[in-house]
Amino acid sequence: MGKTKEEIIYFLSSKYDLPVGTIKQIVNSQFKSVSLIIKQGHFDTIKLPYLGKFTVNKKRVEHINKLKDGATRRSNNNKR
Repeated sequence: MGKTKEEIIYFLSSKYDLPVGTIKQIVNSQFKSVSLIIKQGHFDTIKLPYLGKFTVNKKRVEHINKLKDGATRRSNNNKR
C-alpha cells in the first residue's frame, strides 16, 4: 500500500534533513504544477517521483467543463 502525503513529507524531511515546512512547500508546489498541466490537457501521464503517476479520465474532464459552463444535471432538473 502507498504512503500518505504526510508520511512522504516526513520521510523526505528526515532523509534530506530539511524542515517539515520546507518539504510541505516543495510537495505542494509539485501538486500545483500537476494541476496546471492537467488544466492545459496536453499530457498522457504525469509522473512525480515518490508520489506516483497521475492521469485524467477524459469523460471526467468533459463533465468538469460542463459544470463550468453551467450545464449541470441539478440545474437541468430544477427547470421542470
